[in-house]
Amino acid sequence: MSNVQQLEDNRTSRAEERRGAVREGSALLQGLVVCGRCGRRMTVRYMEDGRRPIYVCAQVHKDLAGKTCQFLRGDGIDQAVAHLFLVAMQPAHLQVSLATLTQLEERTRAVDRQWQLRLERARYEVDLARRRYVAVEPENRLVARSLERDWNEKLTALDRLEREYAVHPTPDSLIVNKEERMRILALAQDVPLVWHAPTTTATERKQLLRLLIKDVTLTKQSATIAIAVRWQTEACSTLDLPRPQRAADVKRTAPAVITRVRELALTHTDGDIAAQLNAEGFRSGSGGSFSTSKIAWIRYVYHIKNDCPRGPAACPAGQRGDGRYSARAAAALLNVNVSTIAQWCQTGQLDGVQTAPHGPRWVRLTPEVIATLRKPVPQHWRQGKAREKIHG
Repeated sequence: MSNVQQLEDNRTSRAEERRGAVREGSALLQGLVVCGRCGRRMTVRYMEDGRRPIYVCAQVHKDLAGKTCQFLRGDGIDQAVAHLFLVAMQPAHLQVSLATLTQLEERTRAVDRQWQLRLERARYEVDLARRRYVAVEPENRLVARSLERDWNEKLTALDRLEREYAVHPTPDSLIVNKEERMRILALAQDVPLVWHAPTTTATERKQLLRLLIKDVTLTKQSATIAIAVRWQTEACSTLDLPRPQRAADVKRTAPAVITRVRELALTHTDGDIAAQLNAEGFRSGSGGSFSTSKIAWIRYVYHIKNDCPRGPAACPAGQRGDGRYSARAAAALLNVNVSTIAQWCQTGQLDGVQTAPHGPRWVRLTPEVIATLRKPVPQHWRQGKAREKIHG
């Protein structure tokens, strides 16, 4: 009978009723997963790496050419159910289970006592009917026939009660002695070690899981996956697991980074923003550090204006958000030409920055610097003097 039951349980037909045999794949819930929408058994597929499982309910698509009911990535689901399984094996939970078993034992003793009283009453009625039949005179055939019929009915009722009592659990079947209790509590220490051992195969983990879990129902919702675990005791545990993010969402720039870029774009260049974000420990969506090109792309995608551009053409006012002036705006303010601004930056008279050779300069002008270097009248570039300086 045990072999027949094992063969029946290993059948892959009628998937809504059979769990199937344990396979070698990494999917822990293979054969246990039930679709929360249509109630059918879900099958297992694997991603391209061959390790991450996907639970699919495609029976309607296969048989009726309909839409696939649902499919769910299974690695996070397997971890959540395995955690529930290991939590159920903790000493505190086993202590509660043993205490419950003791209560069931006491309740079973009370029920068994009631059964014994019913059987005793039925046996007494059978014996009373027998004595009445034996005591009747043979001449009273009608009375004897009635008493015999009554005796047979009492015997039938006793036989029915004895057969019902035979299949009823007895208190002895629930008794757990002290040694067995210690062995059960020892499982709390042994099972997690065996579960996490590198030598334990996926097949062995599935066999451990099936000792406690009957099936697992999965329902895909808008933002979560509803998991309902039905244990072998018919008790049910439920939990909601966040749905895995899409690849685009995983690599999407974090909202905190976007907010920080908006703040820094008012007074920093793209290069300075990248350096500041790297110093503050932020990382890009792909997990790397920030660069000038990445900051420029973020600003373009999220329509963030940079008040500190690298080129003066992007700053018509001539002054950036950090207070620096373009070389042309500084020359106009100091009544000198652009070459003079370049010369003063090279000699250190002006605080100027140049991000690339021969690139535009941005100069910081304070009221003191303006008062010191500003010419009383505008100076114009004279080509003749430049030639004299070159040839003379």
